[in-house]
Amino acid sequence: MSSQNKRRETDLMKLMMSDYKVEMINDGLHEFFVYFHGPSDSPYQGGVWKIRVKLSDNYPYKPPSIVFINKIFHPNVNEKSGSVCLDVIQQSWSPMFDLVNVFEVFIPQLLLYPNPSSPLNRNAAALMMRDQAAYEKQVKEYCNEYAKVEDAGEAPEESSSDEELSDTESYSSDEGMTGPVDA
Repeated sequence: MSSQNKRRETDLMKLMMSDYKVEMINDGLHEFFVYFHGPSDSPYQGGVWKIRVKLSDNYPYKPPSIVFINKIFHPNVNEKSGSVCLDVIQQSWSPMFDLVNVFEVFIPQLLLYPNPSSPLNRNAAALMMRDQAAYEKQVKEYCNEYAKVEDAGEAPEESSSDEELSDTESYSSDEGMTGPVDA
C-alpha cells in the first residue's frame, strides 16, 4: 500500500472515530459524505449539512475538495454548486493538516467568521456587510429550510435524558473557536 493510500485510510479512520457520520461513495477511500452540524452559538447552530469530500490521488499533498450538498447561505459558499472558498484549503493547504482539521477547525471557523470580501455568494456577502441582523435571519431561515437532519439524509439521533446515560457515555461538545481564518 502506498504511503498516500495509507494516509487517506488513516485520516478517514480518524474522522470516523471523531464522531462524524461518514458515508462512503462506491466503497472507496477517494470520495465520501460527512454529516456536519453547525457550530454552537452561531446562526448555523441546529443545521446539519451533507458535505461531499473528494481526495485526489495526491492527497495529503493536494487538499481535499469540499462541497456542501444541501443549501447553505454563506458568503464563501456557492449557493448553486456548494463549492467552498476557503484559503486554508485552497492555497495554504499543508500535508500536516488532516480531515479532522477540516471538520473540527476549518469549516467551523468558515461558518463563524465569514469573509464577505472574497464572496462566492455575492447576495450573502452584500447582506452581511449591509445588515448583519438580516444576514443572520436569512442564515437561520436557510437552516430551517434546507439543513434539517432529514435534508442532510442523516437519521435523527435518539435522545436520552441524563438519567439514561451510563457512566461510560458522555456528551460531545463543540469546542470554541478562537480567531478568524482567512476565507
